[in-house]
Amino acid sequence: MPTTALPAPAAPRRGVAATRLRHAAGRVLAALARSAAIFVPVFLVATFVTFSLRSMSGLSPARIQLGEEATPEAIHRVEAQWGLDKPFLVQYWDWFGGVLQGRLGTSWANGADISTLIGLGLGVSLSIATFALLIGVTAGFLLGTAAALRRTTWIDRAITGFVTLISVMPAFVVGIVLVAVLAVGLNLFPSAGYVPAEQGFGPWLSHITLPAVALSFDVVADVARQLRGSLVAAYRENYVTGAVVRGLSPRRIFFGHVLRNGLGPVLATLGLKFPALVGASVVTEWIFGLQGFGRFANDSAQAGDVPAVQGVLVVSIVLVVTFNLIVNLVLARVTPAAQRGV
Repeated sequence: MPTTALPAPAAPRRGVAATRLRHAAGRVLAALARSAAIFVPVFLVATFVTFSLRSMSGLSPARIQLGEEATPEAIHRVEAQWGLDKPFLVQYWDWFGGVLQGRLGTSWANGADISTLIGLGLGVSLSIATFALLIGVTAGFLLGTAAALRRTTWIDRAITGFVTLISVMPAFVVGIVLVAVLAVGLNLFPSAGYVPAEQGFGPWLSHITLPAVALSFDVVADVARQLRGSLVAAYRENYVTGAVVRGLSPRRIFFGHVLRNGLGPVLATLGLKFPALVGASVVTEWIFGLQGFGRFANDSAQAGDVPAVQGVLVVSIVLVVTFNLIVNLVLARVTPAAQRGV
């Protein structure tokens, strides 16, 4: 009597999938735990040092509000209103408790809420920095990959020369040229100003394109150089030779082995690039008439507005730690070496 083959049970397959899912979740949780173990003490020390800047600076809201000719009695009265007559640790704890709740204090210069002021400027700078990072990663990836795949050829030499050239071009020079050519000369983009994304995606994109391009040159250069070097080094590894011997196609070798192992240095570089773009946008914001995070930080420092400067430093610390956490999670997921803990 003929017998029919029974389908393989689905339970073992579901069990394997569940096990893989648990392992992946465990890796993510372990990475988060390690990052938190680093972030918490770094954040505590950084906020303490940041708050100590007021005592070390010798600045006072009374000097800003009353001028240099203020009497000691008037200075004491104003400082008491701001709580500066309390012990240092009491002041720090009050301020730190507000930071944990998202309150960064009040500006000495105009009495406005610092969280609101930073939020307005941060939206501008984050838009430009994100777009600049996207442009830089995309162009750098294409250039670095082309140079690695055509290494020692004229294409490699041309890309290397181009990347070297743009790496030494200051962002403010690139911004001035872009304004003169694309905004004033060809009238393709607005030369200044900012439109929030809520008022329309097209106007928002057109206003951030030139500042983002001006900031992206450094990212393009770093990504292209790092990726080219890491890909060339990966092609020399024994596992690539073994893949060639096994008869794998060049496409499969590149995407399955070379690229995954070559992305590590690039991702590590990006961990510091995004916060640096946000902080380095001050000159670009001046050129394009933008009131962003970098310009707010510069204006606050020049005005001696210590609470505003402290708020800027706290937000910068959070940006650096958050973006590095994201990069580390992606790095652990993408690169095999990171998954092995190498």
